[in-house]
Amino acid sequence: MKAILNKKAFSIFVATIFLISVLAVPVVLAVPKPVSKYNPYAKGNGQAGKSNIAYLYLVEKNPADWTIVPDGAWGKMKYNLAGPTFDYVFNGHGLDMGMSYSLIYYPEPQNMWPWPMIVIASGLADSDGNIHLAGSYDFEQDLTDAKIWLVLSDDIVGGSLSGWSPTEYLFEYDLINYDDMDVSDDGVGDGLD
Repeated sequence: MKAILNKKAFSIFVATIFLISVLAVPVVLAVPKPVSKYNPYAKGNGQAGKSNIAYLYLVEKNPADWTIVPDGAWGKMKYNLAGPTFDYVFNGHGLDMGMSYSLIYYPEPQNMWPWPMIVIASGLADSDGNIHLAGSYDFEQDLTDAKIWLVLSDDIVGGSLSGWSPTEYLFEYDLINYDDMDVSDDGVGDGLD
């Protein structure tokens, strides 16, 4: 008789656990998830450890307040912090397919129109809205707190950004520094400090 009671108690226990779990799952799934304060662009930006390599995210921004557009177009550039040339690899995503884009250095302050800038590289976004640009550029100067943007190539005329289509651009997530080791006018051009 005792064995029958133990089996019956065990069966009731298992059935109770099953019912609780079946009833609890919809409640757990119905609880809204908190909005994440994690910014995927914050980590992975800047110098990689103590190496000569750094990363920069370029992001789509709302020109009304310059906040990052959630799920907007974006890109990531790998570059060297110091060297005789600025070596880079840039991959952009979520762009308009077939459009020509230019990766530029946008020097500040700007006090004239059209805005002078330097084209680092240009290329077409593929049918998936991706672009890949890689190479080396000799700035012949150090860059301090520099802005790197991806802009529509059609907005560039004669070395100046003469058009302004900010909803089609990717802007820097952060400013960058680059030490041109061929330049030593200020004593900096001798490598990483």
